[in-house]
Amino acid sequence: MAGHGVNNVGLWADFKAFALKGNLLQTAIGIVVGLAVVAVITALVTDLITPLISVPGSINIGTAHQNVGGGNFLYGAFVNAVISFIMILIVIFFVLVRPAAAYEARQAAKIAAVPTTTKVCPFCISQVPIPATRCMYCTSQLTV
Repeated sequence: MAGHGVNNVGLWADFKAFALKGNLLQTAIGIVVGLAVVAVITALVTDLITPLISVPGSINIGTAHQNVGGGNFLYGAFVNAVISFIMILIVIFFVLVRPAAAYEARQAAKIAAVPTTTKVCPFCISQVPIPATRCMYCTSQLTV
């Protein structure tokens, strides 16, 4: 059965081409950075914010729990998770969404600021200068 053997060199080259493909590599980097941001925000909430909320009271919200029957309900961990979620949304909004929207608005303003210098020939759909009275591609007479 010629041609059915495993070619490790070709397999490695195929894997390397797949792994280093632009979108896959960028996505992997984005996921790793996102996980790092989540870890930092979770530590911030668990180690700093929740204890600060607990200072006025006598209960540590982060470790708060309630025993009901044989179960232990860790509602403090849930409060930490909710605060972490809100903090992650805030970070995403101010670090990614707002700058991206501002960038898109600047790009749209640049595009709108560039005056149009061509028009479309209705006969051959080519771009011709606006003052042209005849299409340079199909020589059709154009209306001004």
